[in-house]
Amino acid sequence: MLALLIGDTAQFWLGRYSGWALLGFLCRLSMNPETCILRSAESFYKRGKATLVIAKFIPGINTMAAPLAGSMKMRYGQFLQLDFVGALLYSSTFLLVGYLSRDFLAAVLTGFHAAGRAMEAVVIVALVVYAIYRAVQFARYKKYRVMPRIQVQELVARMASDEADRVQIVDVRSHGYYDIGTERIKGSIRIEPNNLEEEIKSLAKDKDIYLYCT
Repeated sequence: MLALLIGDTAQFWLGRYSGWALLGFLCRLSMNPETCILRSAESFYKRGKATLVIAKFIPGINTMAAPLAGSMKMRYGQFLQLDFVGALLYSSTFLLVGYLSRDFLAAVLTGFHAAGRAMEAVVIVALVVYAIYRAVQFARYKKYRVMPRIQVQELVARMASDEADRVQIVDVRSHGYYDIGTERIKGSIRIEPNNLEEEIKSLAKDKDIYLYCT
């Protein structure tokens, strides 16, 4: 419990002071970095701060939850309470599973010792297969790792030119960084990134669309 809370606290304050720099670094380790933060933010959007209670059970979100909570300026006291409940639930679940299946685990370990080198070979093969799987997945998602971007000055110049009527700027900031009263780029429209399939239907088909997020 103490180890979990110390680790999550460190990530919380790193998220608070480094913000999206830390989140971006963590997502570069993901197979699909462009959706990494959005997926975690979507969980906060749907479940609220209670996401911290179940985050440790969800791959991907377990890494992002603490720094994301910090970057969203959640009060530390509130974070610590919810994270404590999550850590207690996580620890208790696996201790309970280990206790209930202790006889089975003991038999498995005995089998491992008896099999000796055969089990070593199985483990090595399993690791090689997993490494190949990860390499294939990274190659598959490689096209999503680099998104086309435009410099601010270039977009400003285009908005001031005769092509201004062909430009549509769209605000897609994640929940937690956007509310109804917040300022937007002049002339931009807002769509909710957690409801993209429906919202993109309203976008003009005859304009060049530029998105900006947090």
